[in-house]
Amino acid sequence: MTSREPVLPAVRTEHDVTAAPDATSGADAGTQAPAEEVAAPADVTAPQDVTAPQDVTAPQDVTAPQDVTAPQDETETPAAPRPSWRERGHRVARVWALPAGVGLLVATLYTVYSVAQWRAFVVRSWDLGIFTQLASRYAGLEAPIVHIKGPDYHLLGDHFHPLLVLLGPVYAAFPHALTLLVLQNVLFGVAAAVVTRAAVPLLGRVVGGLVGVAFGLSWGLQYAVEAQFHEIAFAVPLLAIALVAVLREQWRTAVVAGALLALVKEDLGLTTAVLGVVIAWRARRPALLWLSAWGVAGFILATRVVLPRLNPEGEWAYGSRLDLAAALSDPLALYAPAKGYTLWLLVVVTGAIALRSPFLLLALPTLAWRFLSAEPGYWEPTWHYSAVLLPITFVAMLDGIDRARRGRVRWLRHYSRYAPVVGLTASLMLIPQLPLWQLTNPGLHFGAPRAQAARDTLAVIPDDVVVETDVGLMSYLVDRTDVYYLGNRNPVPDYLLIDRQGGGTPQEWGDVLQVAQLLHPGVPFEVVHVQDGYEVARHVGTSAVDD
Repeated sequence: MTSREPVLPAVRTEHDVTAAPDATSGADAGTQAPAEEVAAPADVTAPQDVTAPQDVTAPQDVTAPQDVTAPQDETETPAAPRPSWRERGHRVARVWALPAGVGLLVATLYTVYSVAQWRAFVVRSWDLGIFTQLASRYAGLEAPIVHIKGPDYHLLGDHFHPLLVLLGPVYAAFPHALTLLVLQNVLFGVAAAVVTRAAVPLLGRVVGGLVGVAFGLSWGLQYAVEAQFHEIAFAVPLLAIALVAVLREQWRTAVVAGALLALVKEDLGLTTAVLGVVIAWRARRPALLWLSAWGVAGFILATRVVLPRLNPEGEWAYGSRLDLAAALSDPLALYAPAKGYTLWLLVVVTGAIALRSPFLLLALPTLAWRFLSAEPGYWEPTWHYSAVLLPITFVAMLDGIDRARRGRVRWLRHYSRYAPVVGLTASLMLIPQLPLWQLTNPGLHFGAPRAQAARDTLAVIPDDVVVETDVGLMSYLVDRTDVYYLGNRNPVPDYLLIDRQGGGTPQEWGDVLQVAQLLHPGVPFEVVHVQDGYEVARHVGTSAVDD
């Protein structure tokens, strides 16, 4: 533990209660008391078997006669009683009541939003279907073969996310695509509770609780919930746990959480490497740099060995999107309004005092691969790409406040009292622009005029068949059928489903029979259902189970 960094108050446990020192034991046992304090009085006759000169102190190992033994309460202090399990439980409950309440609030609001999306048949992309198919494979103790990405496509060849094996048991208990959305919301709630627990001792219950809510409902997490499930759902709580543990100088917890972070996605191995440097510096323990080595090794192993080996193209699929040479050849091209807006959002929600903390260094790997890419979608604050940055910035804010309070710059010490209010005000002003605001007008955003048509269309397709489809109803079929995405070269399906209004199938492809002939020339299909833009065709050789 370093003397330069204060430890935030921690939950007291039984290990914090120590017995009072024994006056006759430990390091004092070998120290003789002054002669005048223990010398035998001249008028006291010593027992016949022990002759003690009046001017010589009796050795400590000589047993005193029973009739002159001092009472125990005069020579030693009794050990303080250990708190009972009930007392310790009450203590933990008092400490975690507010953080748990914040986490529950965050998870509940996000789940309400996700359920509204689900009932309105809002599907943002094919990712929810992909990860649901992966979860079903893990639940069945199988390799993560995801047909939505392509026939027999091993998903660990797309991104390196072995930690997603944890989805298996959850999906086995609740086999539904909506389960993944709820799980992500719970994980974000856990992260909010962790940040709140760190903020309260530093800022007080009211401001600390509000900061926890501001983090839990921050723009990066809201956009991630809107974009539905992605692997970063696990990265958000791991980053919160790791950085809060660094604040509290709980190095083992920080290292374990950081090591797991590298297993969430390949690029997060570089974030783990930076985290290792920060931990080693804060702990003044260079040996902890092994975490940095773990992160770098994980990134290299994933991008140079695992991903190329399992990817059908024999390469890291996303490596080509990062052209460092082209970016550096034209430095002015690095600037784009979308990039500036993303950075501004990161700074303003923390009152800018996060810039005082070295924790912000952890944001550099994510910002680098996004801003050096030629993909404009990576530059903007939308989707799920910024979710991993929010726990970094909010814990950096707490660290920045603590550093400013202990610093020598007077105006910065003064500003540290108001920085949380500035950040909270900015977060409040952003609310009407963020996805959760849609809940204030559910009729407009979740009206679902085609909901009945969607349900009728799904009822046409029986369980346990092979379905080729676009994005429209993919997530609603993946639980009970074997789904393929029609953008790939797939085997002949039992059913072909397209959503001509919102599924992504090109309009120029025509109706479902034209699409069938385009994808599977010469294979006979027949139309079995058409309603409000949803069209279903069945392979003629397929038994009409439900007709």
